[in-house]
Amino acid sequence: MTRTAEQAKGRAGRLARLMPSGPSTAARTPFVLLVVLLLAGGLISLLLLNSALNEGSFRLSKLKRETTELTDEQQALQRDVDSYSEPDALERRARELGMVPGGSPAFLNPDGTVSGVPERATAQPSTPTALPAPEASVPVPTGQPGPTSPSASPAPSDSPVTPSTAATTPAPTTTGR
Repeated sequence: MTRTAEQAKGRAGRLARLMPSGPSTAARTPFVLLVVLLLAGGLISLLLLNSALNEGSFRLSKLKRETTELTDEQQALQRDVDSYSEPDALERRARELGMVPGGSPAFLNPDGTVSGVPERATAQPSTPTALPAPEASVPVPTGQPGPTSPSASPAPSDSPVTPSTAATTPAPTTTGR
């Protein structure tokens, strides 16, 4: 037994000579500092990454909301355009501007001949208080003299002028109907 105690003492003695006596904190301090810095750096980088993702998420939701608002506005504007493009609305606005429906259209052929009988567009009274144009002042488009009475004086111009359409009557246009 003594021999084993001496052997153990001998081993412990040899091991004690290899290791310095007392706890050594000099070798552990840089390692602990490195581990703490790595953990702190990882935590800070995770916080920054999380903040960036949240900012992107908020921006994405803001852009989606703006897209929805702009889509609603575009649809409302398209409904307005569609309501203004309806035939009844176009006719009403044309009458408000003093336009009248065109007569039968006449077409000019490539060889210079006219197909169809051209008629002058005349305004029909839209209200009972509107005055009809006198028949003597409407020129005949075929070039033949119109009916005149001996007391009627010649019209100063070729186009009839009525009080309601004197300054606002645009040139007649064909609507393709």
